[in-house]
Amino acid sequence: MEFISMYELPILRWFHIVAMVYWLGGEWGVFQTSFHVVNRKLPMPERKRHMETAYRIDILARTGIIMLFPLGMHMGYLWGVQPYGGAWLTGMWVFFFGWLALCWAAFIYRETDRGLVLTKLDEAIRYFVIPALAIASIASLLGYGPFSAGDGQKWFAIKMLIFSGLLVIGLLLRFIMREWTVMFRKLAVDGDNPEVENRLEESIRFGRRLAYIYWIGILTTAFFGAVKPF
Repeated sequence: MEFISMYELPILRWFHIVAMVYWLGGEWGVFQTSFHVVNRKLPMPERKRHMETAYRIDILARTGIIMLFPLGMHMGYLWGVQPYGGAWLTGMWVFFFGWLALCWAAFIYRETDRGLVLTKLDEAIRYFVIPALAIASIASLLGYGPFSAGDGQKWFAIKMLIFSGLLVIGLLLRFIMREWTVMFRKLAVDGDNPEVENRLEESIRFGRRLAYIYWIGILTTAFFGAVKPF
């Protein structure tokens, strides 16, 4: 127990860094792969291989995103900037591991109708997590809690607020990847379909614009966590 107590925060910080790396690196990998997914000059089997690669990269980014929250909240408790420990922390970890299992199940069954249902359930959880996190962060910055926002403590609430915004962008990008699956299944049945191809290119263009904002936000979140300027 003494060993765990001594190294608890450094180990959590290490996992937090790893999760951040997978998040940022994974999004870059999906971004680059998307150019080949929508390339009409490539044969369909090759485009599908690139889409499969994108999904295999993206699952690591999704894992990083989900794990960042419990890691951040656990470290926040140890730093004294959020008050929830004990049973609350335990329950939080159980919930997020369950969410992570759902995310991986959606990945495993991604090419099936079951996978689409699981993906929608994964997305639905974000509809509750995002507003709850945003409201808690704003309330804390206004002095109402639950996070501490005294001198030198505001960085935590600011970081969580930015993170909630990034989850919104991540949700939109999830919609795009789910749309890929649906449209590629349609192309597999119909063959060449200009309408579907145009929709693919449109969704990818929108996703790439979001990606630039996403990367800036991820780097900003990392800055507040590392520097703690306020």
